Amino acid sequence: MIHYNLVCSHAHEFDGWFASSSGFDQQAAAGLVACPACGDTGIMRGLMAPSVPRKANSMPVAQPAPPPAAKAAAENVPDQVRVALQRLRAEVEAHCDYVGDQFADEARRIHNGESETRGIYGETTPEEAESLAEDGIAIAKIPWVPRADS
Repeated sequence: MIHYNLVCSHAHEFDGWFASSSGFDQQAAAGLVACPACGDTGIMRGLMAPSVPRKANSMPVAQPAPPPAAKAAAENVPDQVRVALQRLRAEVEAHCDYVGDQFADEARRIHNGESETRGIYGETTPEEAESLAEDGIAIAKIPWVPRADS
């Protein structure tokens, strides 16, 4: 998955996740990528800082359990955003290993070359996530919405 900072022709900035660079190009050319603020389909990639993991080809994904307030907020997410997040969740679940509350330990083992390099997801505490960042271990946090089929 590739994360892009995107900009519409009205200068609204937002994020997007795509399977590949060509995937973004094809979807944008077909008018399938729209600004969540105004619906404009004149989307371009914005400037981004590269994300380069130190020792792995893939970046582990931390997924802390959402607090009850976050679950309620997820119900108020615009449909277009919810659908995109559901697709992202499906991709993560299909292509990464779930390691549960052992996320921080497994991310550290992958980073240190003690475990197979692969995409993982699971739960971690804010303190564990901060410790991983301090150790130079790149992780990503994504909003975890209910599955599309639930």
